[in-house]
Amino acid sequence: MPAHASHSYSPSSSDASAHLRIEGVSKSFAGRRVLTDISFTVPADDRVGLIGENGSGKSTLLRIIAGRSRADAGSVRAVVPGGGEPRIGLLHQQPPFSPADTIEAAVESAIRPAREAAADVDRRARALADASDDPAVADAYARALDTAERLGAWEIDSRVDAMLAGVGLAGIARDRRAGELSGGQRARLSLAWTLLNAPDVLLLDEPTNHLDDQAAEFLQRVLTGWRGPVLFASHDRAFLDETAASLIDLDPSPRPHAVTGDLVQDGSESGIGVTRFTGAYGDYLAARADERRRWEQRFRDEQAELARLRASVHDNHTVGHADWKPRTESKMAQKFYADRNARVVSRRVNDARSRLEDLERRQIRRPPAELRFAGLAVAGSRPQDVAPGPILTVAGVAVAGRLAPVDLSAGRGERWLLTGPNGAGKSTLLHAIDGRLRPSSGAVHVRAGARVGLLDQEVALPAARGRDGEPTAREVYEAGVGPERAEAVPLATFGLLAGRDENRAAARLSVGQQRRLALAILLSSPPDVLLLDEPTNHLSLPLVNAIEDALQDYPGTVLIASHDRWLRRRWSGRRLNLAAAGREAFEFAPANSGKHP
Repeated sequence: MPAHASHSYSPSSSDASAHLRIEGVSKSFAGRRVLTDISFTVPADDRVGLIGENGSGKSTLLRIIAGRSRADAGSVRAVVPGGGEPRIGLLHQQPPFSPADTIEAAVESAIRPAREAAADVDRRARALADASDDPAVADAYARALDTAERLGAWEIDSRVDAMLAGVGLAGIARDRRAGELSGGQRARLSLAWTLLNAPDVLLLDEPTNHLDDQAAEFLQRVLTGWRGPVLFASHDRAFLDETAASLIDLDPSPRPHAVTGDLVQDGSESGIGVTRFTGAYGDYLAARADERRRWEQRFRDEQAELARLRASVHDNHTVGHADWKPRTESKMAQKFYADRNARVVSRRVNDARSRLEDLERRQIRRPPAELRFAGLAVAGSRPQDVAPGPILTVAGVAVAGRLAPVDLSAGRGERWLLTGPNGAGKSTLLHAIDGRLRPSSGAVHVRAGARVGLLDQEVALPAARGRDGEPTAREVYEAGVGPERAEAVPLATFGLLAGRDENRAAARLSVGQQRRLALAILLSSPPDVLLLDEPTNHLSLPLVNAIEDALQDYPGTVLIASHDRWLRRRWSGRRLNLAAAGREAFEFAPANSGKHP
C-alpha cells in the first residue's frame, strides 16, 4: 500500500460510465486512527448515503475524496466519460465564497465554468468557420459543444433562478452580502453554489441541514436526475430513505481479529472497512440489529470453542488414567505401551493445536461496546411542580421581520413541535422564550422558579482553560456546569461521548460530537422547559432515535423546532405551525442531467 493516498483522474472511452473508486483509504490524526482500509465504488447515476456514528470519519472521508485532505494510505480514482480531469464538488462546513461576496457574486463564481464553456463554443465556432475542412478544429468544436451542453450553459440564468427559489433564497436581494445572511441562509447558498457549479462527482456533507420540506424535496429531485456519482453523508432518515440507492456504513462490522487486533488498541472502533447495504434506511435498521445479534453470538461461540481447545492442548498429554500401568512388568512391554501412548498424545495435541491455531486466525473481533444514551433526565429531575396552569405562556410575541405574532400556552409535561418553512421564525421563537432575544412586541412568561434551557442549532461551547494545552471535552463540560455538578454528574453519565473522546481536545471533536457535548451540559441539570432547535442536525442516527424515545419520559415541558420529516411523522404531541402557507414549488434539472427546467 502506498505511503500516502493518491488521486488519479483517468481518461476513459466515450462509452465508459463515470465512477468514483476509493481503495484502501486510511487516515490518522495525532496518533488516533480515524479511517482504516476504506474501499468502495460509486458508479454514475448512483446515490450513496454515507452513515456512521459521530466521529466515525464521514466528513474526513469526503474531504479526502475531494482532495482537501491527504490520507495516509490508499487511493481515490475518479473517471468520467470522454476523458479529461473530473471536477469534484464538495459541500461541507465552510462556504465556497467570501463573506464579503454578494449573493450575485457568489452565484457568478459558481457558474463560471458554464459561462466559460459558452464562450469557448463561440471561439471554436469562429475557428471552424475559418477552417471548416480541418478535422482537428471540428473535433475541438464538438468537444466544446458537448461540455457546454453538459454544464447547461444555454439555460444557466433560468437555472440560477430555479435553484435560488428551490433552496428558499428567492426572496433575498442578490446584492446582499453573504456575511449579512443567517447561518441557515449561508448554508443554503452554499448548497445552491455547489449544485450550480455542476461538478462531475458530487459530495455532500449533511445537505438537508437548514432545509425545510419543500427545499429537501427539491434537493431530492435534483439528485435523482444527477448523472454523475453522488455520495452524501446524512443523518436525515427520511432523506436517506427517499434518496439513497444504497448505504455505506462506517460503524464497526464483524471483521477478523487478525486484521483489526492492532487497530483497536487506542479504543477506536469505527472506520475499519465498510458495510454496504442496498435498500432503504428503515430496512437497514432491522438488518443491522440482526447482524449485531449474530456478531455477538458468534463471538461468544468462538471464545467458548477457543477455551475448550486451549484446555485440550494443555490436558491431552496422557491417554487413559495417569496411574495406569501395563499388566506385564517387562521392559519391552513398558516401552511398547509408552511409545503408543506418546504417539496418541502427540496426535491429539497436534490436532487440537492445529484447530486452535486455525480458529485464532479466523476469530472475529470483539463487538465494541455501543454508546447508549442514558436519557434526557438521567442527571435527576427538578422537584415536580404540580401547581395548576401553564408553566410557559407566550402572548403575542413578535420580532420585526422575523416572527409574526405567536400565542402559546404550555403546561408541565406537554410536548410541542414547532413547524413551518424556513423564515417562519421557529428558532427566533425559541430564542425569545430562552431570553436571549428580546421580542418587538408581546411577552413571554415562565412560572416563577422554573428554568429554561436551549440546545441551539449552532454549537457554542463554554470557554475553558486546558490543563495541558487545548481544553478537553471533560474540561469544557466542567467549565459549563461547574466543578461540583461535574463531580456529582460526570460527563460519562449520559452515554453521549466515548471515554477516549472525553479526553480529546474539544476543538478537535467532530461537529456532531461537539453538539453531543453541548447536550450533556444542558442536561446536567434538566431544565423545566427544554427547548431543542433542530435536535437531529449533526447527531448520529441511533442517538436521534434514542432522544425521540426519551422524550416520552422527560418530566418537564419540551418544545422542539424541526424540519425532520421522520420525527414529524412519528410525533404524538401537540403542534404549532408558524406559517401554514407554503412557498411555490420550483422545478430544477441539474446541469449534467440533459434535462431543462
